[in-house]
Amino acid sequence: MNIKTKITFTYKTPEYAQVTYNSLYPDNDGFIEARVCDNMLICYIENENIGTILNSIEDLIHCEKVVEMTSEIV
Repeated sequence: MNIKTKITFTYKTPEYAQVTYNSLYPDNDGFIEARVCDNMLICYIENENIGTILNSIEDLIHCEKVVEMTSEIV
């Protein structure tokens, strides 16, 4: 049975959400399903193993923080 988790990042503008999506996409292709909706980046992580999901969440949040710090979108 697969476990599916949704994480939403909210930004000041849709452009900031798109910048983050574009920055994270190469690392997450095939692992995390993501889309931009208005000023939000919505990410879905699905796997049978809760440990894998938790590791993916941790990695996603870390990478998103790096994007924020390097692109000054906060």
